[in-house]
Amino acid sequence: MDLHNIREEYRKKVLSQQECNVNPIIQFEHWLDDAIKAQVNEPTGMNLATINENGRPSSRMVLLKEVNAQGFVFFTNYHSRKGLAIEQHPFVALTFFWPELERSVRIEGKAEKISAEQSDAYFASRPYTSRIGAWASEQSAVISGYKSLIAKAALIAAQHPLNVPRPPHWGGYLVTPDRIEFWQGRPSRLHDRICYLLENGEWKKVRLSP
Repeated sequence: MDLHNIREEYRKKVLSQQECNVNPIIQFEHWLDDAIKAQVNEPTGMNLATINENGRPSSRMVLLKEVNAQGFVFFTNYHSRKGLAIEQHPFVALTFFWPELERSVRIEGKAEKISAEQSDAYFASRPYTSRIGAWASEQSAVISGYKSLIAKAALIAAQHPLNVPRPPHWGGYLVTPDRIEFWQGRPSRLHDRICYLLENGEWKKVRLSP
């Protein structure tokens, strides 16, 4: 398979430093809204990169469930590989890629658990089967097979036919950013890159070379 000649020329949009909002969170909300309206595939899907206790990086796809003035919220099993990595090293990176818009956003910051009350509220809003799945899955652990997972889920469903409480090992993280970069594809690989850096509590906006 020859991958050398697989190329895409990006021409759809332009990103100027002047048109970017002074607040990168607001700028992100504008771009996320564009992605949702454009019906891109999984607009809230983001790559979450962590570092474990040995300094080895690992990444995986998770879903953004909230963006607010403080940052970006996602939910997971605290005992999962990513949860244990965050416990050791709380600094993480997030990447959104919306190829239909020829756009990407990179976010760096610190991940911290949100309150139990916030996690309870979101967990209660999930579909019943998803709540059962949160109990059945010992995320990242080795299992004997898919049938054992289904059997465990059935057992938990029998124990909780109506109300499913949130597992104590499951909840949300807030990523508080200190660096956010917006990338817009441009022709000839001369892409637009606008980066926000948090310095002394204020956001500084700069243009980066592609």
